[in-house]
Amino acid sequence: MKKIFITTLFISALVFGGCSKYLETTPDMRAELDTPNKIAELLTSAYPRANYITFTEAASDNAGDKGNIAGTGEPENRDPWMFKDVESRDEDTPTFYWYGAYRAIAAANHALEAIEKLGSPKETLSMKGEALVARAYAHHMLVTLFSRVYNPNTSSTDVGIPYVTEAEKNVLTKYERGTVENVYTLIEKDLQQGIPLLDDSRYKVPKYHFTRAAAHAFAARFYLFKQDYAKVVEHANSSLGQDITSFLRPINSTSFRSMEYYAKQQWYTIAENSTNLLLVEAASAWGRNLAGYRYGLTTPLLSELIYGSNVSGGSYAYMIYGGTEAVYNIPKFKELFVTTSINAEYGDPYNMIPLFTADELLLNRAEAYARLKQYDNAIADLNSFASKKVYTSQNNPIYNPATHNITETKLASFYRANLEDNIISGVLDFRRREFLFEGIRWFDILRHNIVVVHRSHDQKNTYTLGLNDPMRMFQLPEEVILSGVQANPR
Repeated sequence: MKKIFITTLFISALVFGGCSKYLETTPDMRAELDTPNKIAELLTSAYPRANYITFTEAASDNAGDKGNIAGTGEPENRDPWMFKDVESRDEDTPTFYWYGAYRAIAAANHALEAIEKLGSPKETLSMKGEALVARAYAHHMLVTLFSRVYNPNTSSTDVGIPYVTEAEKNVLTKYERGTVENVYTLIEKDLQQGIPLLDDSRYKVPKYHFTRAAAHAFAARFYLFKQDYAKVVEHANSSLGQDITSFLRPINSTSFRSMEYYAKQQWYTIAENSTNLLLVEAASAWGRNLAGYRYGLTTPLLSELIYGSNVSGGSYAYMIYGGTEAVYNIPKFKELFVTTSINAEYGDPYNMIPLFTADELLLNRAEAYARLKQYDNAIADLNSFASKKVYTSQNNPIYNPATHNITETKLASFYRANLEDNIISGVLDFRRREFLFEGIRWFDILRHNIVVVHRSHDQKNTYTLGLNDPMRMFQLPEEVILSGVQANPR
């Protein structure tokens, strides 16, 4: 256990808000949290208002090099693609996400402390549940992005991230970084305590909070990382029930296909979309930049991922826009631009980010079923997914179960391995395509230790993310390292 310093809520104020402004504020804002309503308001800040998609998508095998048609590339897009530490601390970078996550954790901890000071009245029990689950989520994202992926054989010695459970009282607080195993133990403890306390009726707009459905979806993801597959199934079923099909995004439907571009863009991340289980508003330029970044969806990747064959025998129904390689995209994020004042012409971009969806939940369960050797259930989930994502062709956009249903025979013919591995391959293929431009592919690359090879447009340079490569861990912020934290190896 290494002694380290981390910078959370207060030091974030120093970094992003300026030292003088910080020193002019009341040093202990917790004194104002004297009613349940104020605690509830604070909990709206217990979610990381930062975006991980930009750098995880660039680092994945969903990004190729478009060449000079897209310029030289911004650091948040270029550096992860080249498997280098990101030379920026602005929005959409690992450093920005680190601070966003620890600010969220600090808010959750202040809420928990305030609840305890009030004597934990009945009306605050669901708030306590939300704070615990939100704290667990932010820590899980941090340990996923900045530490080695959970491995039952090594996580007792792999270095984790600080798990902060107390409200900050000092500008710099000394913590033990601990191990990945210890972080997972504390996440699980917060989940087990928090989920039973949640009360969906308390929320005015439930999709912006950890409802029971969203919390169970998070638990299903967590246990997939932890390789506790029975609990993945248990929490997936507790989230949306056994039949999740009606919650999936029906991209092969006539109604969806008839939407105009901006309608699709808006629909993807709105609370009314039943697929979305948890949304957060994040400071991010991802929506405006995802199409034009140099390192993104190229023509070869488009041919492989969307127009290539798949195990169902049908065609993927994902609609690609842009017309040229320079701006290929799928409309998923509509930017909200917030001006600094009513008459200002400048401001900050924001995006709504879906943190959990029914689509991911179903595929997580399918993978768990395969690991549990419940192959019929796993294949049934694959078919539920395919029924909303596959059709015969663009000219004949019809899903036909008799033609497109996935069977053991189809899996064996397409993937040519044992049944369990064939199903896992099918899950990974579906998930890779479904979450284009959403950064989720990076989680599969970590969990399955997938090798990623990036080649420059002119084929002169190759960048490889090998097995157990240290670049699978993003680097901690520079000032955190200077404060005494052991940097991730390079």
